[in-house]
Amino acid sequence: MEAGQTSPIIVAGAGIAGLTAALAFAARGFDVQVFERSPELRQVGAGLQLSPNATRLLDRLGVLAGLKPFAVQPPAIVLRNASDLRELARVPLGQMAEDRWGAPYLVVHRADLQGTLLAAANRTPTISLATDSDVEAFQSVGPGNLAATVRTEGQRRRYEGALLVGADGVWSTLRKGIVSGLPARSTGLMAWRRTISADSPLIRNLFPDLTVNAFLHPGFHLVAYPLRGGSEFNLVAFTSGQARGEDWRVAADAAPLRKALGETASPLAALAADAEAWTAWPIHTVDPARPWVQGGDFALIGDAAHAMTPFAAQGAAMAIEDAWSLADAYDASPPNGLASSLAAWEQTRRLRIQKVARRGAFNRFVWHAAGPVALARNLVLAARPAKSLATDMDWLYGHDVSSS
Repeated sequence: MEAGQTSPIIVAGAGIAGLTAALAFAARGFDVQVFERSPELRQVGAGLQLSPNATRLLDRLGVLAGLKPFAVQPPAIVLRNASDLRELARVPLGQMAEDRWGAPYLVVHRADLQGTLLAAANRTPTISLATDSDVEAFQSVGPGNLAATVRTEGQRRRYEGALLVGADGVWSTLRKGIVSGLPARSTGLMAWRRTISADSPLIRNLFPDLTVNAFLHPGFHLVAYPLRGGSEFNLVAFTSGQARGEDWRVAADAAPLRKALGETASPLAALAADAEAWTAWPIHTVDPARPWVQGGDFALIGDAAHAMTPFAAQGAAMAIEDAWSLADAYDASPPNGLASSLAAWEQTRRLRIQKVARRGAFNRFVWHAAGPVALARNLVLAARPAKSLATDMDWLYGHDVSSS
């Protein structure tokens, strides 16, 4: 598709997926209009992991250098037994990750990533962004031309565009436009999150360095890693639990968290002493088998298309891959071949997302193992050298969507 067309690319949502898409399309010469339903871009969220398959794309967009001052490049991912803190396995990262996979493995606060993407978008003259503007519906008005209905400033207005990118998250309004009445599904799991100063006595002894630590326990696990130059640590614990409402953060009874931590080694158990400091985040997923595209003028990306459980630590990375690869597919398509190009993009991305989701399901099974299964897991991990564990991740961290 030729850049410089009259109608812009319309992006619904100014989260990680939407802002990355805006930058990716702009980098290919397209005008982009971003609509965000929130009145202001809130600095919300918690930590996230950005593996090399994502950071290589952020580097190509010119935003990685601006993100690095906020990020930490951990030397390793360490799996530990939550009952006694014993190390079970170690996957080397740091410089090894850059040498092996061609880009760094970083941990960063979600707000810092979003802020860096937003700053880059604001510096790009072909990107415009409007807040308090909700894309409610759309309809095709011809090949490569659509009309979007946007509620803004208390009124509904019509905007024409060449492509509508639905990046409006797990509770997407636009997903309902192609899959009638399909809601996000609760997994029955809760992520309990908090950030805590690295100077806290609770942290100093548990995390003497900047590694990513995953503490494994039957039916429960906790992941911890540094943020903001190592001045804070992000903690996220996973338990069973239900919550109502369409929001990331909810009020919930902390009893499951207290119980889970109470069964771990005393330094971990101490983290439950102020359980009210943790925020409950219900985990929802979206059925990835449902349609992501409609004709040649609409595509869902990120959580709007395929929100998944976080056990492969790839939610943000998949959104970034989606955004980059969609812009690639659109840019390479002839005007009369947009529908087939988007369909081919969807099929390719489905295969990738399915593989990542299977890895997440495998991680959850292994990390929550009990009894003989846990014993077998520990023996297998102990027998495998660190380089072998890194090799297992080549398909994920070494993947480049531009060559897929």
